[in-house]
Amino acid sequence: MNETIAALAWTGIAVTPWKLIGLMGAMMFGARWLLQFAASRRAGRAVVPRSFWIISLCGSAMTLAYFLFSDKQDAVGVLQNLLPALTAAYSLWLELRHSPARRPRPQADSNSGAWTGTSSGSRKPLSPTPASR
Repeated sequence: MNETIAALAWTGIAVTPWKLIGLMGAMMFGARWLLQFAASRRAGRAVVPRSFWIISLCGSAMTLAYFLFSDKQDAVGVLQNLLPALTAAYSLWLELRHSPARRPRPQADSNSGAWTGTSSGSRKPLSPTPASR
């Protein structure tokens, strides 16, 4: 993976498969801001879509692999990409953990007809029960 790709010799740059992986990772990591910009423009407010964290994680992992496994093996590059990879992984985990599909749905109490579920992990009822009015 550290041998120069002969088909790309015309560029005048020594391009290896690891360098391509590193460049693609850097482009992905930078493109996440364009994605976030487009999503915020569409929403009319600042938003961070789930795909932002997925692209961050993939881009960081690819760039981290370049710095770990290529001839470059640069400790600065490893540290520079390790923290964003961990942060993106944690943020994606939080996003998936709190996604609407995983939230409990409110259930009607069969005796009173009141909603007894909770909203967004809070401990408050969605609406007051007859006993608390």
